[in-house]
Amino acid sequence: MIELKNIKKSFNGRPILDDINLTINDGEILAIVGPSGAGKTTLLRALAGLGDIDSGEILLDGKPFDPRSSDLKNNVIGVVFQDYNLFPNLTVWENVTLAPKMVLKMTKTALENEIKPILTHLKLAGKEGLYPFELSGGMKQRVAIARALAMKPSVLAYDEPTSALDPSMRTEVSNLLLDLKKDGVTQIVVTHDIELADKIADKIFRVNAIS
Repeated sequence: MIELKNIKKSFNGRPILDDINLTINDGEILAIVGPSGAGKTTLLRALAGLGDIDSGEILLDGKPFDPRSSDLKNNVIGVVFQDYNLFPNLTVWENVTLAPKMVLKMTKTALENEIKPILTHLKLAGKEGLYPFELSGGMKQRVAIARALAMKPSVLAYDEPTSALDPSMRTEVSNLLLDLKKDGVTQIVVTHDIELADKIADKIFRVNAIS
């Protein structure tokens, strides 16, 4: 369980997050919704250790937790970015296994045993040798999810997962997130897509722009 208590963040004197209090329970899907500029992505970046906060506290299972100083070997939050951030010169397999090999020091046997089931579960079996330019938008997203899952995070977070997808792919994404929930994966979804949030989320947290 992750708890946020009285989180505040300002940019150039302008408050973006003001006294945010939030609990993310294990195994649930939390959707963070709100207008552009309201701080959704700022909140996600703070949770993932990609940005700092001005004040407040983040707790992990009741204990103080600083995502910025977290040991990558004990990865807590894996992030699937809006533009996927795949390495264009690496294959699907290389994109997914690079971090586990370099950071977690996983052996070739461990990679085969642990990563291949992830690819199969995400319907990427047989695509291991393809490069990002050969993939559809939906497939790139699944590769990005596989890459995040390969680091064994406690929580998987998404920044606007349906923003660049057509309606049919949006349905595929929602089904995928619900399938991961069945596997017990805790997920945070930052989105402006209210329909998606209503369909997948156990809890919806609304952030509003501060005037």
